[in-house]
Amino acid sequence: MKAVRYILFFFVFFPWEFYAQQAYFVDGYHGGIYGHYPIEWQTQFMVDLLNEHPEWRICLEIEPETWDTVKVRTPKAYHNFKESLRGGRIEFTNPTYAQPYCYNISGESIIRQFEYGMQKIKQHFPEVTFQTYAVEEPCFTSCLPSILKQFGFRYAVLKCPDTCWGGYVTGYGNDLVNWIAPDGSSILTVPRYACELLEENSTWQTTAWNNSASYIEACRDAGIKAPVGMCYQDAGWKGGPWLGSGDKIKNNSVYVTWREYIEKYTAGTSDDDWHLSQDDLHVSLMWGSQILQQIARDVREGENRLVMAEKLAAMAFCENGYTDTITRIDDAWRTLLLAQHHDAWIVPYNRLDKTHTWAEKVKEWTGNTLACSDAIIDKAMKAMVEFSGNVGEKRIRIYNTTGICRKEIVRVFVPDMSETNEIALYDVKNHWIDSHAEEKGQGVYITFEAEVPAFGYATYSIREGGRKIKRRSSVRRTDENSWIVENDVFKVVFDASKGGAVTQLIAKKEGNKDFVSSTGRQLLGELKGYFYEEGCFHSSVENPAEISVVRDNFFEVVLKIEGKIATHPFTQLVRFRRGRKSIDFNLQIDWIKNVGIGEYQQASDAWQKSRRAFYDDRFKLNILFPVSLSSPVIYKDAPFDVCESRWENTHYNSWDSIKHNVVLHWVDLYDRESDYGFAVYNDHTTSYAWGNDYPFALTAQYSGNGLWGVGYPLKGCTKMTYALVPHQGCWDEAALSSMDVCRNEALQIDVSENVSMQNRSFIQIEKEGYQLSAVKMVDGSLMLRVFNAEGTDGPHVITLAFPIKKILETDLNGAEQHEVEWESIWLGNDKKQEKAGGKFILSMPRFGFKTFKIEIGD
Repeated sequence: MKAVRYILFFFVFFPWEFYAQQAYFVDGYHGGIYGHYPIEWQTQFMVDLLNEHPEWRICLEIEPETWDTVKVRTPKAYHNFKESLRGGRIEFTNPTYAQPYCYNISGESIIRQFEYGMQKIKQHFPEVTFQTYAVEEPCFTSCLPSILKQFGFRYAVLKCPDTCWGGYVTGYGNDLVNWIAPDGSSILTVPRYACELLEENSTWQTTAWNNSASYIEACRDAGIKAPVGMCYQDAGWKGGPWLGSGDKIKNNSVYVTWREYIEKYTAGTSDDDWHLSQDDLHVSLMWGSQILQQIARDVREGENRLVMAEKLAAMAFCENGYTDTITRIDDAWRTLLLAQHHDAWIVPYNRLDKTHTWAEKVKEWTGNTLACSDAIIDKAMKAMVEFSGNVGEKRIRIYNTTGICRKEIVRVFVPDMSETNEIALYDVKNHWIDSHAEEKGQGVYITFEAEVPAFGYATYSIREGGRKIKRRSSVRRTDENSWIVENDVFKVVFDASKGGAVTQLIAKKEGNKDFVSSTGRQLLGELKGYFYEEGCFHSSVENPAEISVVRDNFFEVVLKIEGKIATHPFTQLVRFRRGRKSIDFNLQIDWIKNVGIGEYQQASDAWQKSRRAFYDDRFKLNILFPVSLSSPVIYKDAPFDVCESRWENTHYNSWDSIKHNVVLHWVDLYDRESDYGFAVYNDHTTSYAWGNDYPFALTAQYSGNGLWGVGYPLKGCTKMTYALVPHQGCWDEAALSSMDVCRNEALQIDVSENVSMQNRSFIQIEKEGYQLSAVKMVDGSLMLRVFNAEGTDGPHVITLAFPIKKILETDLNGAEQHEVEWESIWLGNDKKQEKAGGKFILSMPRFGFKTFKIEIGD
């Protein structure tokens, strides 16, 4: 009896030990109405198979919009599926709106992917809960634990064994691990085990894809008591249970959902903390291909414009209760989220429907997002205009959607004015503002340094009676080829004989250091790539360039460099602005024909081989940045993260050796010994090359065959913008993330007659390092999300300059966590004071974010 009682006790409290010799498998389906989902039969097919095979379980990664169509076109199957959900044999594991890769988009976009996707699924299946995040493709990024936990997820899975075309995660651990996010958040996770190898003779699988005997044996040799494999089949496959059914299930595996596996067949806890880095994401796409560049640029522009539109609408709401934009904001987010679909990025040439490829739909989707955003911005700015009585006076209103005060050079077009008017500019205190005017067409461009308060606006009036101040030019030539640009921040020398490359870059405010390397054969700003049809490298320094001055005034200098790479002309506009620590480049390459650029000409039928021509970025057309830093390390930003890379170089040329070399917004080379750094910003997600034997380089172009043998040709011109920021101190001391948010959220400008002369700041963050990730209207209240991008974990004061009733901290589902204490702000004098808003103190770890619901009213 004692033995029986002992066994019963052990079974109740340690049930997983009874399954120590059992292998488990998670089956399911992946796809959707945009990816792949045969509407007419797939839903009922799943229901029928579940009824036929009671031992079977499925996890689903289906695009949420799919259920809209299923409900309309196959209502009976839709009803039957809803009934099947009650049996606990189906788990939704990726409710994002469009199954993005995550690492290639902004942190705020990832939040909205979950927010809108979960809302859509809940519309159809209100009783569904979301417990586990698991995917069929490498849709991961380091900050996911933070986001998942705030949405109520309890578990995550880092396997993608049967669809690793775009990469895989580092093999780590021998059982459950605690995946630790950059902010310290933790989620219990099933990793890709250290013993889960890449499958031999495959370029898209790990050994966990079919629970082979060798995989199970390797797991047990590693001490894994309950090994698990997985495969999410493409919706549309008709094979049914992946490992067989009944008494013919492969290796006696047991089908489970992820939640069932973790809660029933494992210890359900772990003492192994894994701080997953971006470098643990071995991911690669067709970086440098024209079609992916355009997709990435359009998505980035959509992200930036939509976040600004949402904030400006919220600003107008704070000012006067304006709410006429909510529907359009939702529509804009929907199309942006669809443009972030992983299939758009990995198979852009595939047909999405009978008339469009993925790339063509992305252009359509992002076009809608931009049109909606521009309309929202225009209406919100007009809603904040209050007119004064000064008839005939034109005024400039400048809006700032960030949480910090900004001083920046702006260039404003004012219609129906002439330079001969002797224009003068004044601020709200009637102070004269130095400016430069130049006539253009039916108006005048006015350039000046604007100072705009945090999350608010500044107003300037345009009057007659300007002052004429003579200033020397900022551009000079020392000989036929050397062009020197010198302002208060930089002294830069361009050599026309070497294709317009930079031969000197002195940062005056960074100890007058010259950042151009004097060693090596490459030059800063040089374009270089391997043209495999010719069997040689070509460089922009092979041909002399024409350099001309586009603008040269006290505030701004713009040079135009016209050169050639091989026989193909390129143009670069180089922009310097007074007080600005970046040099901005706008590059356009006008390809006269399609040419091959890359390591070699990959055969169209070689896509299943591990060795691939599009992996080694050293052979792509690169923009080179050899800088005078002796032994730099690499920092690179990621969604809600900045990663210090551990790679000694980025070189790889086969699927089984992929290294993370992805640029989201910026990459920084930092030399600890000298305490100098050199950051490169880009306008789209792409890749970079770097190593002891190769200077830092930004990928500009690849042309050749790619995944599945598809050709990625050159068509027309290539466009991209980038910026260089030499600096002192590490990335956080140099405020690179703050600089990035200002680049992404450009000051918005409106010119009106008789607008009231006032400045306003609605939200202000006291210290640097915190950012306003999002500000939007929600059910008559204001939603505010703050992200600690590069600040300390100490207290920060957030000031709200509008009437407040209550401040609540919420999770990402909008559920109240607790009420926040706040203090009223009063403005006025001893005789009369008015309540102007409130302020509260916020603390959180670096890379953390918090969301607040602010009820507005007296």
